[in-house]
Amino acid sequence: MKIIAALFLIFSAPLYAGTAVIVNASNNSGIDLDTVKKIYLGKVKAFPDGSRAIPLTFEQGNAARDAFNNSVLGKSESQYSAFWSKLVFTGRGTPPEMIESEDEMLKLVATNPNTIGFIDESKVDGQVKVVGTF
Repeated sequence: MKIIAALFLIFSAPLYAGTAVIVNASNNSGIDLDTVKKIYLGKVKAFPDGSRAIPLTFEQGNAARDAFNNSVLGKSESQYSAFWSKLVFTGRGTPPEMIESEDEMLKLVATNPNTIGFIDESKVDGQVKVVGTF
């Protein structure tokens, strides 16, 4: 019986692995994934409590960025890039700051209460708060 349970855990682990959208542990704004989408698309510039929101993303080609764009924003990489190119060209927005690694993303969100980002759920610690997963 223990072998069956162990095999179940091993083979089901990928089903539960995911990416977490994170904010600073002190952020009590009550943000949800719909607001996350609006922040990342430049439609909202603040958290629900009125504090400034600084979205962070990864550089192009990053698998977590692709998954976030598709799952949370509903856009492919090319659609997302074209969307931001248009906003930047017309002077109507500034795209999210690009980060190189999950460790850097975690550190920035943990030290700045205005930032929002996303990392592998396994890297989440007490310095940040999960506001959604995908």
